Amino acid sequence: MEPTPTPPPEASGRPTKGGVLLRVGIFAFLEIAGMWLFAPLMYPIAGYFIAAALSTFAAAAVANTIALRVYERGQLADVGLGWSQASRKNLAWGLLLGVGAALAVLVPPIVLRLAEFKPAVGWEPNAGSALLLIVVLLFGAIGEELLFRGYGFQVLLGTVGEFATILPISVLFGLAHSNNQNANHVGTVNTVLWGLLFGLAFLRSRDLWLPIGIHYGWNITLPFFGVNLSGFTMKVTGYSLEWKLPDPWSGGAYGPEAGLLCTGVLAWLFYFLFRAPIERQESFLYHPDDD
Repeated sequence: MEPTPTPPPEASGRPTKGGVLLRVGIFAFLEIAGMWLFAPLMYPIAGYFIAAALSTFAAAAVANTIALRVYERGQLADVGLGWSQASRKNLAWGLLLGVGAALAVLVPPIVLRLAEFKPAVGWEPNAGSALLLIVVLLFGAIGEELLFRGYGFQVLLGTVGEFATILPISVLFGLAHSNNQNANHVGTVNTVLWGLLFGLAFLRSRDLWLPIGIHYGWNITLPFFGVNLSGFTMKVTGYSLEWKLPDPWSGGAYGPEAGLLCTGVLAWLFYFLFRAPIERQESFLYHPDDD
């Protein structure tokens, strides 16, 4: 009895590698086109920071929705945004890891008097501004995860493999932040490492809620300690954290992400990512066990 031949990808309903690369290219085009469209519309009304965060979210949501609908007959939730008890648990663990990482960078220097809070001239505490920041950073984190760990990332995982997907996408993630104000080489390398962490977080959970939680937990903690976030200054508390450590350790004007303290904490974070009791969900786009 001769073995049954394996049908080609086209016959089995699965796209060829070239077909997947074409889909990813179209997804990237939709994302870039969306940024060109939304950012100029939002900038005059909201300013650079808010426009950057919200236009990234809008463009990524539209690109993912179109790609999922056209190629997979799916919806936006299928990219890893389905809401369930497991999703809530993974989001909570992500927030815990992200906030914990930020506190691990900031609290020891404060306790050791290597950094101290000082009143910031022109900064006034404002509850409305704080609430707006909380919302904008949430949409910013979701938008970046949809862009870098959404449709394109997930279909590539099943086509070219995990390493060949996570590493290049992480490098792109780092380079995307390299033009931020006061960016430097340490900040770019650290951001690449953050990208690796978020990619591995998706592999652990098979949803976007874990990487979104880590991403948002880190981002939302820094401004409330009076330090810059990826080169952006957010005046919400009336105080700034002034470092007595050299810039290579603290990150200087870019913020802790450009410092060696962050590099060390990232190593801790990789360890705890694989120790946390994450609940793996079933991915709509990535299911290597079926291969």
